[in-house]
Amino acid sequence: MVNCEHLRFVEPARGSRPSTDLTFKFYADGKLVIIDNDTGHTISPRELRGGSYDFYVRQRIAFIKRDLRAKREKYA
Repeated sequence: MVNCEHLRFVEPARGSRPSTDLTFKFYADGKLVIIDNDTGHTISPRELRGGSYDFYVRQRIAFIKRDLRAKREKYA
């Protein structure tokens, strides 16, 4: 069984930019799945803009740090 973190990002509509409701699934093996909760479609990180991209980058960095810390504790 693969360990997975589910995170949700909701950003209200601003100006001409529509609202964003995304679910991010970070898997322990490095795989990432981003689901647009409004349409049910999977999107790639390249399609992210504004706050959703910032959220993705911050969560990816935090996930990598936690993974490295866990591996360091396991193999140290």
